[in-house]
Amino acid sequence: MADRIMVDTNILLYAYDRGEPSKQPQALIVLDHLVVNGLGVLTSQVLAEFFVNATRRLKPPLTTEEAYGRIQNYLLSWEILDITGPIVLEAARGVRTYQMAYWDAQIWASAKMNQIRVVFSEDFSERVIIEGISFVNPFGSKFNMETWLPGLRKT
Repeated sequence: MADRIMVDTNILLYAYDRGEPSKQPQALIVLDHLVVNGLGVLTSQVLAEFFVNATRRLKPPLTTEEAYGRIQNYLLSWEILDITGPIVLEAARGVRTYQMAYWDAQIWASAKMNQIRVVFSEDFSERVIIEGISFVNPFGSKFNMETWLPGLRKT
């Protein structure tokens, strides 16, 4: 169980991607559970990436009005973290030290510097841990949402 869980852009996108019928329902379940339990955290980077990709990459894409409305909803119901200079510097260290792609390193740095120990992302192998930050693929074969929710953990 985690007290807060950061979500990468790909999870948000799958929630609206009708071209991914196997991933869309899982993304919706994950996002719903995180918001209902007050665990979900996003960064301003994730929201920006969501807007660009949702209006360009999805088939069919969201209209700018639809994407705008989704971002408004996330701002009202999720904790949103800003990207700061120290986060950019830490992300650059992540690229240098761990050879991460910069945008993935910025997600890692945001989590690390805000003491968030879990990031849900499809961009890493199942259960990669980098300096105490666990990357969990919610579409992986071993993923179980109950593991991450307070009060639902099986004993």
